[in-house]
This record gives sequence, structure tokens and C-alpha cells, in this order.
Amino acid sequence: MTTGIIILIIVVLLAGFIIGLYNKLVKLSVRVEEAWADIDVQLKRRYDLIPNLVETVKGYAKHERDTLEAVLEARSKATAMNIDASNVTPEQMKAFAGAQSGLSGALGKLLAVAEQYPNLKANENFLELQKEITDTENKIQSARRFYNGVVRDINTMILSFPTNILAGMFGFNKKEFFDLDDDAKEKEAVKVSF
Repeated sequence: MTTGIIILIIVVLLAGFIIGLYNKLVKLSVRVEEAWADIDVQLKRRYDLIPNLVETVKGYAKHERDTLEAVLEARSKATAMNIDASNVTPEQMKAFAGAQSGLSGALGKLLAVAEQYPNLKANENFLELQKEITDTENKIQSARRFYNGVVRDINTMILSFPTNILAGMFGFNKKEFFDLDDDAKEKEAVKVSF
């Protein structure tokens, strides 16, 4: 009788441990998806602001058509990409990061062009849009850091013993970090020439 109770207690404790690990993996998976949704929200905000910024600059910088078109083309490429954070591949993440990098580089050039026009720099609409874009870029960086932090947490748990056994049994896979390419344009300083 005593041996049966001890075995029952051990089974109950083991089951509780496994349930606890499983629930933590589920919680972290949901946090990864939430973090990705936060990035999506900020990118949508950026995509919505860009046409307004381009139109404002266009009125002042008519001969800067190439820069304006590059921004719109980069926005179009970036908005065309959709990623499912729960099932993202390294190739998808690299392509997505590349599209975002291209957009950031084009935006930087656009803001550098705007510096050449004193009337534009004083324009209230432009100043407000520039402030909104800067704020959005900061929020995107923050959302990326949060996403990568949650990915780090779940990947650590998935790779750690004994969770790695349970993760494999229930199909939990490592998630991809949101990294910039080594040659990403976002890492380069924007060059302004007059």
C-alpha cells in the first residue's frame, strides 16, 4: 500500500512537471506571435506614413523624383511580404529583413534630401510627418528587440534539457531571430551630398 502511494505521488509530480513545461512552451510560442504582431503594427504605421511624407516632399523637391520613386518602390516591396511568425523559415526572415532594410535606407535618403530644402524643413506637415516617422522607427526597433528577446527565451527553453525532449515530442521548433543582413543598408550611414 505504501509503495503504491509513493508511485502515485511520483506519477502525479512527473505529470505536473511535464504539464508545467508544456504550458511554458505554449506561453512562449504565443508571446513570439504577439511580438511579431507588434512589429507588424509598427510596420503598417510606417507604410501608412510614407505616402504622406513623399507627397509633402514632392511639392518642394520636384527634381528629386528618383529618390521619391525609390522610397515608394521599397515600400511596395516591403508591404508585399507576409510572414507567419509561428512557421517562419530562415530564408523568409532573411528576405523580410532585406525588404525592411531597403525601405529604411530609402527613407533615410528621403530625409537627407529634405535637409536640402529650408522651406520644407520649416513646413509644419513635414515636421509632424518626420516626427511620426522617427517615432515609428524607434517603435519598430523596440518591437524587434522585444521579438528577439522572446525568441531567445523560447529557443533557450527548446534547446535546454529536459524541455528539449518534450519540445520535440510536441512539435515545438526553434524560432527565427529578426536580424539584419551583414550587408544591410540599415547598418550604413546615410550619405548626404550637396
